[in-house]
Amino acid sequence: MATYESLIKINGSVGDLVFYSLNGKNVVRKKSGFNKTAFKKSPSYEKVRQNSSEFGHCSKAGKMIRSCIESYTKEAGDPVLYQKFAKLMTVIKDLDTVSERGKRTVQNGLLHPEGLKLLKGFRFGEKENIHPEAYVSEEKEYRILNFGNQISGDEMVVITIQPDFDTYTAKYIEEKRQVEAGKEIRFKKHFSGATLLLYFLVIRNKEEIIQMGFVGT
Repeated sequence: MATYESLIKINGSVGDLVFYSLNGKNVVRKKSGFNKTAFKKSPSYEKVRQNSSEFGHCSKAGKMIRSCIESYTKEAGDPVLYQKFAKLMTVIKDLDTVSERGKRTVQNGLLHPEGLKLLKGFRFGEKENIHPEAYVSEEKEYRILNFGNQISGDEMVVITIQPDFDTYTAKYIEEKRQVEAGKEIRFKKHFSGATLLLYFLVIRNKEEIIQMGFVGT
């Protein structure tokens, strides 16, 4: 960008130059090299298009999952939680080895053992994470949260989430349970037959959240 002096004021474009007024000064700059048509069709923009598509997918996927648990995560005390969770979605998406570049998904990443491990390891702000050995198993009529003795609260909220990564919507059900160390915790078998379910736990002690996070299966 440069300023210019002229008896004639020019507004608009001439060739590759654009003339306009900025804060009372006459300014000239070169036209942007960005071209929408080229971006959509040119082979030279292929990698950019792929990255843009996957970035949008990860942002929507993260927002969908967070919407199911935000009444709890707002207590995490982390002002940049949105950005951190979006970055996590990107890392998980990269684990999708089934889809071609530009079409990789968070769902396929979560179906990879390492993807679920990354989700379990994500810490929500200042709150302590759920113990890494916690997991959910199934029997005929119930799901069982196996926690062993690694728990110190008196109440637990189990949130079962059925995400739809095609429509970016999710169904979820919350259940509250009283906690006793060493005893298994049973909860209803919601969304049977779903391809992917996520389990989010919130542990309270005297009504204050002391732990929160995802657990695996």
